[in-house]
Amino acid sequence: MARRPDSGKTKDVNKTKLDDAARAGWLYYVAGNTQDEIAAKLGVSRQTAQRLVSLAVSEKLVKVRLDHPIAQCMDYAARLQERYGLDEVEVVPSDPGHPDTTLGIAQAVAARIEKVLSASEPVTMGIGTGRTLKAAVEQLPFIDCPHHSIVSLTGNIAPDGSAAFYNVVFTLADKVSAPSFPMPLPVIAASAGERALLHEQAGIGRTLERAGNVQIAIVGVGDLGPDAPLYDDGFITHDELAALQKVGAVGEILGWTYDADGQLVDGMINERVASAPLPDRAHALVIAAAKGESKVEAIRAALRRRLVNGLITDEDTARALLA
Repeated sequence: MARRPDSGKTKDVNKTKLDDAARAGWLYYVAGNTQDEIAAKLGVSRQTAQRLVSLAVSEKLVKVRLDHPIAQCMDYAARLQERYGLDEVEVVPSDPGHPDTTLGIAQAVAARIEKVLSASEPVTMGIGTGRTLKAAVEQLPFIDCPHHSIVSLTGNIAPDGSAAFYNVVFTLADKVSAPSFPMPLPVIAASAGERALLHEQAGIGRTLERAGNVQIAIVGVGDLGPDAPLYDDGFITHDELAALQKVGAVGEILGWTYDADGQLVDGMINERVASAPLPDRAHALVIAAAKGESKVEAIRAALRRRLVNGLITDEDTARALLA
């Protein structure tokens, strides 16, 4: 009597093949790799790479974003969620060596923002600043959502008085019909006294109140290494960066610096940060969008202390966070 085919094994093979096709489709359509580059990265022949890209199209895995979750990414997301007690995690594929430091997570953040602003129930969304969030917002289509509100969680003024280059709320205001509330403050005030005076202004007070009542917030994570964004973008001096490193600061969110345990650093620039406090994680979903070897320690510290309760990152960073 003939044996019945092993349907379970066939399903596993098909799933692996779709995973490979999804990865090839991502490398080709999102990361912009050639088929030769895809073949080298996946360890297959050029012909196989070509077939995988074609399969991604024929199976409708590729639209603007991949429509098929890669198994490894899902596994990392589940493990990160369990280890750090997070409410939401998304892990996107990595493309080792790609020069774009926002690749993958910018697309995922754009999709998450679009999902929030497409909801029927009114939502107040808080938004941080930085390279990743700016890249994400630039990818959004126009969204008609006047019932929602968007509030900046951080100051939008650079040290020279100009609009901060990586501010997000102004770019977002051009993409959506929702009312947007910028924070017309320097990212870091000249002194604690100046910050207090600025916060006493009626318009600023109302924006800070809105920031304290967001239902969802999306923020970046900055490291405090030699190329720290706060230093590179001119918000702190080299001496201030060195002083932060000396006391063990490893990261910052919205300008608020913290150590390896996720504890906010006493005094120093935290006395002058004009941003809103981090939203209350008991009442808001606060998603950190960050990736990269230089940010692993900063991300881990933020997760440990639950400074955030959501994460969007890539495979390589997820692997390091789980190590």
